[in-house]
Amino acid sequence: MKFDRIIWGVLLLFIGGVLLLDNFDVINFYWRNVWDFWPIFLIILGVNILFNKNNSQTGNIISLGILVIALSVLFVKGQEEPTNKFWWSNGRHTIEIDGDEDNDTDNKKLSFSEPYIEADSAKKTILNLSGGGTSFDLKGETDSLFAAEVRKRNGEFSLTKTTSDSVNTLTFKMQNNKKSYSFGNGTSVDVRLNTNPVYEMNLKMGAGELKFDLADYKVRTLNFDGGAAELNIKFGALLPITDVNVKTGVADVKIEIPEGSGCRIKTKTGLSSKDFTGFTKISEGVYETPNYQSAANKIFINFEGGISSFEVDRY
Repeated sequence: MKFDRIIWGVLLLFIGGVLLLDNFDVINFYWRNVWDFWPIFLIILGVNILFNKNNSQTGNIISLGILVIALSVLFVKGQEEPTNKFWWSNGRHTIEIDGDEDNDTDNKKLSFSEPYIEADSAKKTILNLSGGGTSFDLKGETDSLFAAEVRKRNGEFSLTKTTSDSVNTLTFKMQNNKKSYSFGNGTSVDVRLNTNPVYEMNLKMGAGELKFDLADYKVRTLNFDGGAAELNIKFGALLPITDVNVKTGVADVKIEIPEGSGCRIKTKTGLSSKDFTGFTKISEGVYETPNYQSAANKIFINFEGGISSFEVDRY
């Protein structure tokens, strides 16, 4: 048997074992902690090349031993409560978002807003929101149609609006300068939305954190496309149908839905952890709440991800 197959076999056993233990609540594993230790895999690759040039048995044993030790370290570190806000933070790039930021001259504060007019209440609002290395937090409602407070280190933001007879389209996005952009820039955005319109939300980020409490908002569709992201979203029951589509790479996704709403979940995932408490498995990758058929309001959730954690709770 080729030694490379043994290496991949051990890695898959590790990932599968962690996901299984996490699914059955034996351990609480935080994949974002593993992200900080990604250079370990470069070390493993280097050791494998160095000691297995002649495919010697001694070299194979040394490489396998280092791999087991490295995975043991990751297993321990992965169970520690995360202290960083972002998946990519490390000892040099951790950004703390608190009141002391006002005294940090490196941070720049920007304000954006789009006024609300009476005609907007009859229109659907499409909100396109994107940013890399950004923390988005919905802070509540506003008398404007849209408002945002940005604390940024790098990158520029823009807000544009287009309108038609029946639709307003708001686009709020980060425009990174290639010369100044740094991975994990620690940008924080506080968002406020008007509660009157019906929303279609298209949320996109390469890496970041998004926390939206939408219980008081009429959300018809929410689409999320993210890489290494942490997503926390709470939905209300103000519309008869809500569609939720989540596509991630390595992510921690938690969604809250009203207990009175019927919900169907469809999953298309790789090595992902799933926690759908109170749901019944209908078929492979399909889950429903007991009241799915009878409920007046329904929420449809589609999950697609790689190595991610998906959780849906009813409140």
